[in-house]
Amino acid sequence: MTIGLDDVIAAETVLSDVDGLQGRLVMRGRSLDDLAGHAGYEAVMALLFDGFFERAPASWQAALGAARREVFEHLSFADPALVAQEPIDAMRALTARIADGDEPATALRLVAAPAVFTTGLVRLRNGLRPIAPDASLGHAADILRMAGLPAEPLQARALDTYLVTVADHGLNASTFASRVVASTRAGLVSSVLAAISALKGPLHGGAPGPVLDMLDAIGRADHARAWLEAALNRGDRLMGFGHRVYRVRDPRADALKAALGPLLRDGRADRERAALAQEIEAAALDTLRRRKPGRTLETNVEFYTALLLDALGFQRDTFTCVFAMGRVAGWIAHAREQASTGRLIRPQSRYVGPPVGEAQER
Repeated sequence: MTIGLDDVIAAETVLSDVDGLQGRLVMRGRSLDDLAGHAGYEAVMALLFDGFFERAPASWQAALGAARREVFEHLSFADPALVAQEPIDAMRALTARIADGDEPATALRLVAAPAVFTTGLVRLRNGLRPIAPDASLGHAADILRMAGLPAEPLQARALDTYLVTVADHGLNASTFASRVVASTRAGLVSSVLAAISALKGPLHGGAPGPVLDMLDAIGRADHARAWLEAALNRGDRLMGFGHRVYRVRDPRADALKAALGPLLRDGRADRERAALAQEIEAAALDTLRRRKPGRTLETNVEFYTALLLDALGFQRDTFTCVFAMGRVAGWIAHAREQASTGRLIRPQSRYVGPPVGEAQER
């Protein structure tokens, strides 16, 4: 019996292939090494969307810029009660205002939504006015600008690399949720809302923030091993290490480490913090190998996601929302693929409750 659907083939897809044994991620026939830092997010979005929409726009980048301007109007409905919610919950609520559908315009509004709503909501929370999108900019540059963060080419390239790196990753929990809803023909907005709900969990998109909490708690490199040992003795999970699929190092960790490099060399990121993180990473890997010799627990995408987004200036309680800014393209592509080629997803369960009549006898 398979618990958690491990090794169960639930869909055939042309979108991405996650090779956990070789540590390789492929999107539509192109490796992550070929895409991260080379192809822009809009190009990867178009790659994922290819063939799933009729009447595709002549320029996906221009159309996405226009969509950012369009969804910005929904921020006027962000009342104080909504602004006070966690960013992921408030962003999801505003996304629910988008009319459901399956056409390219809906897809573009949904790609724009996490970027526009998250940045606007955080500014409102801080007593500032949201910054209207600039449709002429690339998606990554405009995200930084709307957030009020440095948006020079160096930072924009780093964020763009992050968005590309997380754009799609097989049937992870949020993507599977998107496909399940899409299989009912509910529409793209419904699929994306389900995916956001899955993403907020601490075992999925909610994990990068606690990586920084761990770094803060350790504080100094010479405290690392004792802190890590104590955490494992308590049965805690070390955030940023281990993956459900990868049996070697997560290739996305290396892509994000490479994206962080220019920020460090240019003095745009805290070099001492990065050096501490690398020493903690080495100590954690060594500790995990000793303590759990039968398991392969390597650095995953969350570790360098935390370092990169922190260096760019994002608040840690928005990290899951920034993850959604990249992954939303994959959710939409999978939803369209499921709706066009798949069946209603309806797996079976095995009943392990009391026999008929036993419950009444108690």
